[in-house]
Amino acid sequence: MSIARRPTAILWDWDNTLVDGWAAIEAGLNAAFRAFGLPEWDRAQVLGNVRKSLRESFPALFGAEWERARDIFYAEVRARHLAVVAPMPGAAAALVAAGRVAPQGVVSNKQGPLLRAEAAHLGWAGHFGALVGAGDAARDKPDAAPLMMALEALGVPPSPEVWYVGDTMLDMQAARAAGCRAVLLGDAAHDGGIAAAAPDDSFADGHALEAVLLSLANR
Repeated sequence: MSIARRPTAILWDWDNTLVDGWAAIEAGLNAAFRAFGLPEWDRAQVLGNVRKSLRESFPALFGAEWERARDIFYAEVRARHLAVVAPMPGAAAALVAAGRVAPQGVVSNKQGPLLRAEAAHLGWAGHFGALVGAGDAARDKPDAAPLMMALEALGVPPSPEVWYVGDTMLDMQAARAAGCRAVLLGDAAHDGGIAAAAPDDSFADGHALEAVLLSLANR
């Protein structure tokens, strides 16, 4: 399928795709690391390591007491996230353009209530017919389950004509698991680069994606 063809739906990842909320995530992780006497991560380490949902990643990081670490993490994130979350370059305009093309949803490995609070805080909730976060589906990305949940809410069947737009290899894997088109936003420098992510299509940033969406909307 060529990108000249209008998608039937557009699903978005959240962190580092539509928004920059890493300051809160970094603070939450380091609060948990301190509580367990573990070395803290700088921003580069956070960007390089945060992929999977907490329920999948924390048992490996914190062992049997991962639920205590989870509670520390979420307490810190809830205290900070709305104050620091901000749109990625071109994201707001890309959402407006996408709304002229197809129904939209979000599928994120951020906890569902945090995701929905951030969308409401930014005034973006109205763009989306589905906001699916970690814990909302039976499994989290890269499993297909949360994408399938979002598409069911939109009333759109999974197909290569559905775009899933994200910034990591894991997002591209999730897209393919659901039978959707894997669209990379950014250069995936924090994840091995574009070749490693192996997207079906890629765009440098939200501005580049907006231009393509506007061309589709005007056809």
